[in-house]
Amino acid sequence: MFMGEYNHTIDPKGRVIVPAKFRDALGEHFVVTKGLDGCLFVYDEKEWTLFEEKLKTLPITNKEARAFVRFFLAGAAEVETDKQGRILLPSVLREYAELEKDVVLIGAGGRVEIWSKGRWDRTAQFDDVNEIAEHMLNLGFGI
Repeated sequence: MFMGEYNHTIDPKGRVIVPAKFRDALGEHFVVTKGLDGCLFVYDEKEWTLFEEKLKTLPITNKEARAFVRFFLAGAAEVETDKQGRILLPSVLREYAELEKDVVLIGAGGRVEIWSKGRWDRTAQFDDVNEIAEHMLNLGFGI
Protein backbone atom coordinates (compact mmCIF):
# COMPACT_ATOMS: atom_id res chain seq x y z
CA MET A 1 0.00 0.00 0.00
CA PHE A 2 1.38 3.38 -1.02
CA MET A 3 1.30 6.20 1.50
CA GLY A 4 3.12 9.44 2.21
CA GLU A 5 3.70 12.77 0.50
CA TYR A 6 6.95 13.76 -1.22
CA ASN A 7 7.90 17.05 -2.86
CA HIS A 8 10.18 17.01 -5.89
CA THR A 9 10.92 18.99 -9.04
CA ILE A 10 10.75 18.08 -12.71
CA ASP A 11 13.92 18.78 -14.64
CA PRO A 12 13.86 20.53 -18.04
CA LYS A 13 13.77 17.15 -19.82
CA GLY A 14 10.60 16.10 -17.99
CA ARG A 15 12.20 13.72 -15.50
CA VAL A 16 11.14 13.43 -11.87
CA ILE A 17 12.62 11.42 -9.02
CA VAL A 18 10.38 8.68 -7.66
CA PRO A 19 10.85 8.34 -3.89
CA ALA A 20 12.78 5.21 -2.93
CA LYS A 21 9.85 3.81 -0.92
CA PHE A 22 7.64 4.05 -3.99
CA ARG A 23 10.32 2.67 -6.34
CA ASP A 24 10.76 -0.41 -4.17
CA ALA A 25 7.03 -1.20 -4.37
CA LEU A 26 6.53 -0.19 -8.02
CA GLY A 27 9.28 -2.42 -9.38
CA GLU A 28 11.44 -1.83 -12.44
CA HIS A 29 8.61 -1.12 -14.89
CA PHE A 30 5.31 0.54 -14.15
CA VAL A 31 2.55 2.56 -15.81
CA VAL A 32 1.74 6.26 -15.61
CA THR A 33 -1.57 7.54 -16.98
CA LYS A 34 -3.97 10.45 -16.73
CA GLY A 35 -5.74 10.44 -13.41
CA LEU A 36 -8.84 12.04 -12.01
CA ASP A 37 -8.84 15.54 -10.52
CA GLY A 38 -6.00 16.65 -12.82
CA CYS A 39 -3.22 14.45 -11.46
CA LEU A 40 -1.39 11.43 -12.87
CA PHE A 41 -1.99 7.89 -11.63
CA VAL A 42 0.97 5.52 -11.28
CA TYR A 43 0.38 1.76 -11.08
CA ASP A 44 2.71 -1.16 -10.57
CA GLU A 45 2.33 -3.95 -13.13
CA LYS A 46 -0.03 -6.01 -10.96
CA GLU A 47 -2.40 -3.13 -10.13
CA TRP A 48 -2.33 -1.94 -13.75
CA THR A 49 -3.33 -5.39 -14.97
CA LEU A 50 -6.23 -5.45 -12.48
CA PHE A 51 -7.29 -1.97 -13.63
CA GLU A 52 -7.12 -3.00 -17.30
CA GLU A 53 -9.28 -6.03 -16.56
CA LYS A 54 -11.92 -3.79 -14.97
CA LEU A 55 -11.83 -1.48 -18.00
CA LYS A 56 -12.35 -4.49 -20.29
CA THR A 57 -15.63 -5.28 -18.53
CA LEU A 58 -17.16 -1.96 -19.53
CA PRO A 59 -19.68 -2.22 -22.38
CA ILE A 60 -18.32 -0.95 -25.68
CA THR A 61 -21.86 0.04 -26.65
CA ASN A 62 -21.98 2.66 -23.87
CA LYS A 63 -20.66 6.07 -24.95
CA GLU A 64 -19.50 7.06 -21.44
CA ALA A 65 -17.75 3.71 -20.98
CA ARG A 66 -15.85 4.19 -24.25
CA ALA A 67 -14.79 7.70 -23.20
CA PHE A 68 -13.70 6.41 -19.79
CA VAL A 69 -11.53 3.69 -21.32
CA ARG A 70 -9.99 6.12 -23.82
CA PHE A 71 -9.22 8.61 -21.07
CA PHE A 72 -7.09 6.15 -19.14
CA LEU A 73 -5.53 4.15 -21.98
CA ALA A 74 -4.76 6.78 -24.65
CA GLY A 75 -2.22 8.62 -22.52
CA ALA A 76 -0.87 5.64 -20.59
CA ALA A 77 2.87 5.06 -20.76
CA GLU A 78 5.14 2.33 -19.47
CA VAL A 79 8.09 3.86 -17.68
CA GLU A 80 11.17 2.69 -15.88
CA THR A 81 13.53 4.41 -13.49
CA ASP A 82 17.03 5.40 -14.47
CA LYS A 83 20.08 4.96 -12.23
CA GLN A 84 19.19 8.15 -10.33
CA GLY A 85 15.66 6.90 -9.61
CA ARG A 86 14.00 9.24 -12.13
CA ILE A 87 11.28 8.56 -14.65
CA LEU A 88 10.66 10.46 -17.87
CA LEU A 89 7.08 11.70 -18.00
CA PRO A 90 5.75 12.01 -21.56
CA SER A 91 4.86 15.57 -22.54
CA VAL A 92 1.17 14.70 -23.04
CA LEU A 93 0.96 13.63 -19.40
CA ARG A 94 2.94 16.62 -18.13
CA GLU A 95 0.63 18.96 -20.03
CA TYR A 96 -2.53 17.24 -18.80
CA ALA A 97 -1.46 17.49 -15.13
CA GLU A 98 0.10 20.96 -15.60
CA LEU A 99 3.45 19.70 -14.32
CA GLU A 100 6.09 22.35 -14.82
CA LYS A 101 8.55 22.46 -11.94
CA ASP A 102 7.36 21.68 -8.42
CA VAL A 103 5.45 18.41 -8.05
CA VAL A 104 4.09 16.30 -5.22
CA LEU A 105 4.01 12.50 -5.28
CA ILE A 106 1.52 10.99 -2.87
CA GLY A 107 0.69 7.46 -1.89
CA ALA A 108 -2.97 6.68 -2.50
CA GLY A 109 -3.37 3.06 -1.46
CA GLY A 110 -2.97 0.91 -4.56
CA ARG A 111 -1.44 3.67 -6.65
CA VAL A 112 0.82 6.71 -6.53
CA GLU A 113 -0.46 10.09 -7.69
CA ILE A 114 1.68 12.85 -9.21
CA TRP A 115 0.34 16.39 -8.75
CA SER A 116 1.51 19.86 -9.65
CA LYS A 117 2.38 21.53 -6.34
CA GLY A 118 -0.14 24.33 -6.86
CA ARG A 119 -3.00 22.00 -7.74
CA TRP A 120 -2.18 19.70 -4.80
CA ASP A 121 -2.12 22.63 -2.39
CA ARG A 122 -5.60 23.65 -3.58
CA THR A 123 -6.94 20.08 -3.56
CA ALA A 124 -5.44 18.96 -0.25
CA GLN A 125 -7.29 21.46 1.93
CA PHE A 126 -9.73 18.77 3.11
CA ASP A 127 -11.96 21.38 4.76
CA ASP A 128 -14.94 19.12 4.11
CA VAL A 129 -13.40 15.83 5.31
CA ASN A 130 -16.05 15.38 8.01
CA GLU A 131 -18.82 15.65 5.44
CA ILE A 132 -16.93 13.31 3.10
CA ALA A 133 -16.55 10.79 5.95
CA GLU A 134 -20.31 10.78 6.41
CA HIS A 135 -20.80 10.03 2.71
CA MET A 136 -18.32 7.16 2.92
CA LEU A 137 -20.88 5.33 5.07
CA ASN A 138 -23.05 5.14 1.93
CA LEU A 139 -20.19 3.29 0.23
CA GLY A 140 -19.97 0.83 3.10
CA PHE A 141 -16.94 2.38 4.78
CA GLY A 142 -17.18 3.25 8.44
CA ILE A 143 -14.46 4.39 10.76
